[in-house]
Amino acid sequence: MAGLDHERLLERASGLVTDRPGRIIVAFLLVTSVFAVGLGNVSTEAGTSQFAAGIPAEEALSDVQREFGPSFTADTGSTQLIQRNRNVLTKPAMLRMLRTQERIQERDDLRVTGVSSSAAVVARTIDPSATTTEAQIRALERSTPAEVRAAVRENADNPAFTGSVSSDFNRESATASATIGVVSHELPSGLSSGAAAGQGGTSPLTPIQQRIERVVASGGGDITVFGAGILAAEFSQVIVDSLLIVTPAAVVFIIFFLVVAYRDLLDLLLGTVTLLMAVVWTFGFLGLAGIPFNQVMIAVPPLLLAVGIDFGIHVVNRYREDRKDAGVAGAMRVTTRQLLVAFFIVTGTTVIGFLSNFASDLGPIQDFGLVAAVGILFTFLLFGVFLPAAKVWIDRRRDRIPIPTYSQEPLGAEGSRLGWALSGGVTVARKAPVFFLAVMLVGSIAAGGYATGVDTSFTQEDFLPPEETPAYLDSLPEPFAPADYSVVGTLNYLEDNFETTNDGQVTVYVEGRLQRDTSLEEIHRMGSDPPNSFVSEDRQADSTSIVTVIRSHAREDEEFSELVARNDRDGDGIPDEDLGEVYDALLASSAGPEAAQYLAEDRRSARVVYTTKASASQSEITADARGVADRFRGDATATGNTVVFQAVSDLIFQSAVQSLAIALGLTVVFLLLIYRLFEGFASLGLANTVPIVIAVASVAATMRLAGISFNAFTATILSLTIGLGIDYSVHVTHRFIDERREAGLFTALDRTVRGTGGALAGSMITTTTGIGVLVLAVLSILGQFGVLTALSILYSFLASLFVLPSTLVVWDRALGFDPDRPIPKSSSAGDGSPSEESAAASAVD
Repeated sequence: MAGLDHERLLERASGLVTDRPGRIIVAFLLVTSVFAVGLGNVSTEAGTSQFAAGIPAEEALSDVQREFGPSFTADTGSTQLIQRNRNVLTKPAMLRMLRTQERIQERDDLRVTGVSSSAAVVARTIDPSATTTEAQIRALERSTPAEVRAAVRENADNPAFTGSVSSDFNRESATASATIGVVSHELPSGLSSGAAAGQGGTSPLTPIQQRIERVVASGGGDITVFGAGILAAEFSQVIVDSLLIVTPAAVVFIIFFLVVAYRDLLDLLLGTVTLLMAVVWTFGFLGLAGIPFNQVMIAVPPLLLAVGIDFGIHVVNRYREDRKDAGVAGAMRVTTRQLLVAFFIVTGTTVIGFLSNFASDLGPIQDFGLVAAVGILFTFLLFGVFLPAAKVWIDRRRDRIPIPTYSQEPLGAEGSRLGWALSGGVTVARKAPVFFLAVMLVGSIAAGGYATGVDTSFTQEDFLPPEETPAYLDSLPEPFAPADYSVVGTLNYLEDNFETTNDGQVTVYVEGRLQRDTSLEEIHRMGSDPPNSFVSEDRQADSTSIVTVIRSHAREDEEFSELVARNDRDGDGIPDEDLGEVYDALLASSAGPEAAQYLAEDRRSARVVYTTKASASQSEITADARGVADRFRGDATATGNTVVFQAVSDLIFQSAVQSLAIALGLTVVFLLLIYRLFEGFASLGLANTVPIVIAVASVAATMRLAGISFNAFTATILSLTIGLGIDYSVHVTHRFIDERREAGLFTALDRTVRGTGGALAGSMITTTTGIGVLVLAVLSILGQFGVLTALSILYSFLASLFVLPSTLVVWDRALGFDPDRPIPKSSSAGDGSPSEESAAASAVD
C-alpha cells in the first residue's frame, strides 16, 4: 500500500508540473520576494569568541574578567605604537615617538587617558620634573646625544624601560631596533575592548585605532599602529576580501561548465536563475530567523551550488533522453517520476549529514548545519518542482522566444567519448567485481586507520590573513585586490623581538571559602613541583596570586609583616590563621588595588596566574594547567586564552567524530527504509553506502597526508562528504534499479553509467571547480575547506561510477537474480530472495 501511495503522489506531482507550470512559477516567484526581504536583515559575526561560548574554561575566563577586572565606571583599552629603526634609542627617534604621542593626545575623539614609552622614561631620567609629554619633548630637545645615551644606560635594569624595548637592546652601545609606546583610552562603560582582543569580535577601539593610523601616517616616520581594534578590523576584512575574490571566480567557472553541460542558452539561464533563487531563499531565511552569518557559513553558497547544479543537470539531461520520443509533457512526467524519488533520497541523506552537526557543542557549527540543511530543502523544492515547471513552460513556447536553440543531446549519450570513458566501472564489474570490491574495501580500511592521526587545531591565526599575501592576489585589480594586512606580521614580529611576549600565561580560577585557614597554603601548593610547560624556580612555579601579593607587601610594610607572622604557624611567610583579618589589612593598604586583582570582593574566589614556556604547545599547557587546578581541594578551573582555544580544538575533533558517526548511522537507516519502501529492497541502501564509506576514508586520509588539521571549517568535512557524496551514489543506484526492471544486469548498468553518469560528470566538474576556487581565498583555512570539499565530491563521483557498479553486481548476484533477465516489476520480495516470478523464470531456464 505504501508503494501505491508514493506512486500516486509522484503521479500527482508530475501532473501538476506539466499541467499547471505557470501557477507554479508565479507561486515560487512570490515566495522568492518574501525571502528577498530577509536579505536586508542578515547580520555578521566574526572571530573566535563565537566558538568559545558556553565552554567551561571560557565561562571561567569571563568570571575572572568580571571579578578581577578594573572596577571603574568606564572601561579601558590601549593602542600600541611600534617603532622600528636601526636604533630607536637615538635622540631623533625618541622625539618622533613623543611627538606622535603628543599629536594623539591632542585629539579629543581618541579618548586618551595616558601614554607611556621608553622615550618618556629616558626624558624623565634627564628631567624628573618632565611629567607631561610636552615637557618630555623639551627635555630631550635640550639634551645632547651623550646625555641621552647616558640616560638609556641608567635605565638598563629598569623594567619600565626594558619591558618596552626589543630583546636586542645593548646596554653598552645604548641601541635597540624596536620599541613599543602605549596609548591608553577610556571607553564608555560596557564597551571594554578586552573581549575583542584576540577574538575578532566588534571592537570599540577599531574606529579609534583607525583614526590613530591616519594621525601617525600624517607625520611620516617609522611608527606603526597595533591593537585590538586593528585585529578586529582584519578579522572582518579578510571575509569581505575572500568573498570578493572567490565569488566572481566561482561564477566564471560555473557558468563556463554549465555552458558545456547545458549547451543551450535558455537552459543555462533557467539553471542559473534557479541557483540564484536557492541562494536568496537560504540567506533570506538567515535574515528572517535572526541567525548571524559567521565565517563557517561562507561555505553555504558553494554547497548550494554543488547540489543545485547537480539537480539541474540531472533534470535537463534526463528530460532530453526522452524528449524526442515522448514530447514535452511525456518526457517531463518520466523525468519527475524518476528524479523526484532520487532527489528526495539525496535531500534526506544530505539533510541528515548537515543536521548531524547539531551533535557539536560549538554554536557556529550548529548554525552552519541548520542553515545548510534548510538550504538543501529549498534546493530540492526549486530544482525538483520549479525548474521542471519552468522548463515545460519555456519549451512549449520555445518557437516564439527569439533565442536560438543549440544542442539538446544528453551528456554521455551512446557512442560519445564521455559515455565510453564512464563505462570503465562496468567493464571491471563484468570481469572481477568481488575481487575489485574487496580490494577497495581493504584499501578504505587502511586509509581510515591512517586517518586516525589527523591533527586538530584552533588558533587565532586561523581567522587571520597570511603574513604575506600570494603574488597572484596582489596583482588583482580593484576592487578585487585584497587589503594590505599587517596583523599577523606584527604579531610574529612582537613574538620574535620582545622578550615580554615570549612567555605565555595561564590562569587557574579557584572557588570556595577562601577565609579557611588552609586556603592560602593550598593555593601556594598548587605551584609546587610544577609541570614541564610552566616556568619555575627552585621547584616552584612562577606565578602571581593573592599569596605573592601578601608576601610582597609584607617585605615593604613592617606592620603588615608582623600581622602575617602572628598568623603564620609554620613560618613559611603564608598566613594560615585569621585570614579575614589579614585580607582586611591588605585591602586597606597601598597594595589593596593589586590584591583586588587576585581576590574577589566576597572572598569566595581567587585567580592564580602562571607563566608558561614559549616552547610549550597549546595542548601541553592546557593539560598541565588542568593538572595543577586539580591539586586544589575546592573547585578550580584552568582558563585563559590558551586553555579556551585548546578546549575548542578538542570540541572540534569531538564534533567531527560524533557528526560522522551520527551522519553515517542515520544515513544507513534512512536508506534502508527508503529503498525498502520505494523499491522493495532494503539492502540497496547498504550497497548505496559503500562508495560513501570509501570517499569518507579517502578524504580523511588526504587530510593527514596533506597536513590539514580539523579546524573551525574542516570539522564539518566528513559529515559534509556524506551529505554531498550520497548524491552521486543515490542517482546511480536509483537509475540502476529502474533500468534493471527493464533489462539484464549489465545492460542496465551500461545505461545507468552512460545516462546518469553523464549528468554526474557534468555536475562533478562544475561543482569541484566552483568550490575549488575557495583555494583563492585570502583566508587560508577557507582554501583548505574548498580543496577538501572539491576532493570529497571527486572521490564520491569516482567511487559511484567505478566502485558502485561492482557493488551492484555483487548485490544482484547475492539476491539470486538472473543477470540476463530483467527484475520483474512486481518484485517486492525484500532482501534475501528473488520474487517468485523471478525464481520461477530461473527454474525454467
